Amino acid sequence: MKIFTFIILLSLIFWVFRGPATHAAQYNMAVLQGLDKVTARVSTFNAPVGSAINFGSLEIVIRTCYKRPPEETPESAAFIDVWEMHPGEPAASIYRGWMFASSPALAAIEHPVYDVWVLDCKNVSLDSLVK
Repeated sequence: MKIFTFIILLSLIFWVFRGPATHAAQYNMAVLQGLDKVTARVSTFNAPVGSAINFGSLEIVIRTCYKRPPEETPESAAFIDVWEMHPGEPAASIYRGWMFASSPALAAIEHPVYDVWVLDCKNVSLDSLVK
C-alpha cells in the first residue's frame, strides 16, 4: 500500500510541475490550516519557509512552497516536516513529504488528534516577518 501511495504521489508531483509551460514560482510563506479533533477547532496560520511553528503538540517546518502562476491550473504545494513534541521525550517525526492544496487527502498527516493541510503559498516582505 505504501508503494502504491508513493507511486501516486510521485506521479502527481511530476504532473503538477510538468513541462515547459508550467513555471511554478517559489514562495516564502505557506498558509496552513489545522484541525484539533478533540475540540473541533479549525485554525488557519502562516508558516514561514525554514522556520518552525507549533500547532498543539506538533512542530511544523515548511522546507519549500511552490505555486503555479494564475494562467495555469491552480495548485500550491509545500514540502513539510512534522514532529510530535512531548516534554521529556525526544521529538518523533510523524510526517515528511509533499502536501498539495488541491488534494489534501493524497498525502495526509496521520495523527489521532491533529490534521494539518496546505491552503496556499504566498510571498511576504521580510519586514513583516520580523514584526
